[in-house]
Amino acid sequence: MRQIITVSLAATTTLVAAFCSQTARAEDNAAALAKALPEASVPLHQGFVASEREGKPISGKYELEDGALQLSVYTARDGKFIEVVVDHKSGAIKKAETITDADDLKHAKDQNEAMAVAKVSLSSATMAAASANTGYIAVQAIPTIKNGHPVAEIKLMKSEATKEVEQKLD
Repeated sequence: MRQIITVSLAATTTLVAAFCSQTARAEDNAAALAKALPEASVPLHQGFVASEREGKPISGKYELEDGALQLSVYTARDGKFIEVVVDHKSGAIKKAETITDADDLKHAKDQNEAMAVAKVSLSSATMAAASANTGYIAVQAIPTIKNGHPVAEIKLMKSEATKEVEQKLD
């Protein structure tokens, strides 16, 4: 019985430590992203417009990649999915690569399904969300289907404060 309790306590401690570590990393990432965002002169909605050369934008976000700020947009064209990296200072396309990772492909397919029935572009939805939330910057827009309707889940930041809003896409 003592061995079962010891194993249970060890497992619980490990899970709690892992959860706390993930929470701390998410907060650190938000702080690091907030610190890097002033480098960006291209708003997310303009990143969507720039990426249209590679296909229909289906999601996008500002993120830190190897410690550097990056504007990444997923696009869809002819059944293929492409990750487009847009220069966050000039708005020019830095690179465009076919998405091959299984998890990324699954997300891209789900996002594409939502955008297939959307009547509003991610660019317009993102611009509307940022305009309605003075002082906040849109850092992520992910479309999904909720209650049979396409919506964009948009993450906004103001310094280190974040909020998420939904914009209807139909």
